[in-house]
Amino acid sequence: MTQAGTKVITAHVPLPLADKVDQMAARLERSRGRIMKQALSAWIAQEDERDRLTHEALADVDAGSVIDHQTVQAWVDSLETDQSVPLPR
Repeated sequence: MTQAGTKVITAHVPLPLADKVDQMAARLERSRGRIMKQALSAWIAQEDERDRLTHEALADVDAGSVIDHQTVQAWVDSLETDQSVPLPR
C-alpha cells in the first residue's frame, strides 16, 4: 500500500548504479527510497536551474546583449599571457 500523496515510479538502472545506491543507503542509514527521492529532487532542481539560465540567456540574446566571438577569443588568449585583457562585458 502506498502513502497518500505519493506515486511509485519504476526505473531500470544498471546493476553498478543500484549497488552504489544500496551502499549509500547503508552508509547513511537511510532507506533506498529516501536516497532515490533525494537524488531525484537534486536532479530536478539542477534541471530547473539549467532551464532558468537558458531562458535568461536567450532573453539576453533577444535584447541584443551579446559579446562577439573575437572579443571572447582575445580575452581567452590573453589569459595565458602576462597582459590579460579585462573580462568582456
